[in-house]
Amino acid sequence: MTASHDAEHDSHEVVPPHPHSPRAEVAVAALLIGAALAAVAFIYVYSLEKFSAQHELLGITLAASFAFVAAALLVLATRVLPSEENVEDYPDVASPPEQEEVAKMIEETGSGITRKRLLVGAGGTAGGAIGLAALTPALSMGPWVEVAPLYRTPWRPGRRLVDDRGEPYKADDIEQETFYTAFAEGSSDRNLGASLVVVRVDPAALRLPPERASWAPEGILAFSKVCPHAACAVALYRKPTYGPTQPNPALVCPCHYSTFDPRKGGKVLFGPSGRPLPQLPLTVDPARELRASGNFSQAIGPSWWGINMEKPH
Repeated sequence: MTASHDAEHDSHEVVPPHPHSPRAEVAVAALLIGAALAAVAFIYVYSLEKFSAQHELLGITLAASFAFVAAALLVLATRVLPSEENVEDYPDVASPPEQEEVAKMIEETGSGITRKRLLVGAGGTAGGAIGLAALTPALSMGPWVEVAPLYRTPWRPGRRLVDDRGEPYKADDIEQETFYTAFAEGSSDRNLGASLVVVRVDPAALRLPPERASWAPEGILAFSKVCPHAACAVALYRKPTYGPTQPNPALVCPCHYSTFDPRKGGKVLFGPSGRPLPQLPLTVDPARELRASGNFSQAIGPSWWGINMEKPH
């Protein structure tokens, strides 16, 4: 093969020239940045936990991020990168000249891109943001340093107890031998830490721990509605119809029949629950309305649950 033939071979382009597409390249970069912003929005929504449509927003932001990436790849493949179809027999063993031709083809394919740095930067930003979004839910497996977020609930001193219509409970509304469900005023009904069971017993029958002596004004007690065994709702109230022979009043979980004594601060009387029912301290304001005077006595729900709560004030 002569030198002139070699030069002619070297100058031959494997991939035919194709027009540059600066606008398409900018569109790809914009779509990748959109994917990054959607991934950041996912992290934002996941971290705050204050939106009423929390799960829907998580799905929308994550789907939008993937949709932007898909659109960017589609534009990149159809408008930026050249395409060529060659039909030929595939050799059993590639010869060195053929290998060089493939390498040259790959190199020439990217030579028509004028904004490589922009596309690489946008792609790296999108990939990093989506990677962080994928790692964010792993933080819910437990705190690394600070454990206080595990104890967060909506209950604070002064927050009123309300019914399912948002009407505040008054001390005079609570009768003995009756079971009431209450919620934290202004809290989302999806927040399981906001739900309570409220009962009233004879103040003379109270046997609360000394540190909770003031937690049950006029014999009115409030406990978490979430059973510490398996997170079922405590939905039954056992009341004696004949005091001398029947058991004392008790709160009962219908799933596995864990039974708790409200007079003794939610002590376990029967069943598989390994912990007492968490009690909420109450107070009666001048308008006779029931308000919380602090947070629960301990973390609500099962020990393995790790539901967000905050330690009592």
